[in-house]
Amino acid sequence: MAEANRRTSRLSIKHVISGTLVHSTAASRMEICPKRIIGVDHDGKIVFIDNASCMEELAERFGFNERDVITLKENRQFLMPGLVDTHIHAPQYIFTGTGYDVPLLQWLEKYTFPSEARFANKEFAQNAYRKVVERLLKNGTTTASYFATIHYDATVVLCDVIAELGQRAYVGKVCMDRNSPNYYIEGTEDSVKNADRIITYILGMKNPLITPVITPRFVLSCTSDLMKKLGSLAKNYNLPIQSHLNENKKEISLVKEEFPNESYTAVYDKHNLLNGKTYMAHCCHSTEEEINLMLERNSAVAHCPTSNFNIRSGVADIRHYLNKKIKVGLGTDVSGGESPSMLVAIRDCVKASNAISFGKSEEFTALTYEEAFFLATLGGSQVLGLDDKIGNFEVGKDFDALLIDVEVPDSPFDCFDADDSKDAVQKFLYLGDDRNIRQVYVAGKLVTGEDFKTQSEVVYIEIDD
Repeated sequence: MAEANRRTSRLSIKHVISGTLVHSTAASRMEICPKRIIGVDHDGKIVFIDNASCMEELAERFGFNERDVITLKENRQFLMPGLVDTHIHAPQYIFTGTGYDVPLLQWLEKYTFPSEARFANKEFAQNAYRKVVERLLKNGTTTASYFATIHYDATVVLCDVIAELGQRAYVGKVCMDRNSPNYYIEGTEDSVKNADRIITYILGMKNPLITPVITPRFVLSCTSDLMKKLGSLAKNYNLPIQSHLNENKKEISLVKEEFPNESYTAVYDKHNLLNGKTYMAHCCHSTEEEINLMLERNSAVAHCPTSNFNIRSGVADIRHYLNKKIKVGLGTDVSGGESPSMLVAIRDCVKASNAISFGKSEEFTALTYEEAFFLATLGGSQVLGLDDKIGNFEVGKDFDALLIDVEVPDSPFDCFDADDSKDAVQKFLYLGDDRNIRQVYVAGKLVTGEDFKTQSEVVYIEIDD
């Protein structure tokens, strides 16, 4: 066939993967679905999910070639949704794994504020933020809700890095106008102005993967005036809100001294910062009255068990929150949490619930690894209000996914002949790490990992005239 007589036609399907799918649904905290086939279009949307036996029919209907299908090894490779980190401090990554010798308030003064102040330097921010976003993607975090710093310019840098690397993210410029050292504080008006500026910048990016989020650090760092203005800003732009709540008993007692007639949760509510778009980190010591207020406002919890252990803040009873029908997701809370991996958060979530069970009756049921998996995927998407877009595998949703291989040459664990898919999934969740994550997709784009195919990521087919 002469070159002049060739023409190339772009197909509508970008990726087709056949094998085991693992995800959560409304009916099940974990479903393991063997011998399935999933197709993703050039917009990154899932266009079909079916039995693998239907491949020939699907190929004819959607116009893909069966030779371009990625076929996963049975019981050893599987596809799962991307992990959702509902609470992480991007600038704190620079001192992750250090400084766990003091509780929360002293920890902020000794480690956090000096470290975050360094982000006044844009070049420093560029280097640090690139490393944290790359690290999260490598560990399978396709969506992250970031606290930045008080610096507008550095927060712009974070947004630009996220956009370049292709992650899905909520980004909040931290707002705080009191109880902080003079080298790391801002005036009330400057805080609001720069929060507004970063909102405008992010919206101007017109990047559907990046969302601005209103971010008061916590009540002790914000005057009532600042909180009121941030509440108005959230309402005017219809934005999500993230902060900290009931993390540490000393913190709670100081809030009580200032607001003696109100609970910590009610203080946020009073300032219009508690609504259906709000998610609060920790909630280790919330009273029943506060939990009911969060339920009434449809607010959510970002559970950060690793951090709560490290800084000795407390242990949240997530079973109780779930029984109350409150939305809960998991967060690494880097650097309170020593690991940027959501797998560590999953494991510590189970351990935290086990610890809670020691003081409960025999009727109490600790969280299972399947439930922790749900919290790290679909549950996290619900907390962020993204469950119509991501969190599991459904036709019409974005393809945010991880391709897991439990038999990579340098795998940190071993599988055996008798291990089925359920064993492989459980071993990965308890023993696996980034080495087992062969591919990471965000909105259908391969953002990190190896391409199993030798042809171009965009599939073409030659047609004779």
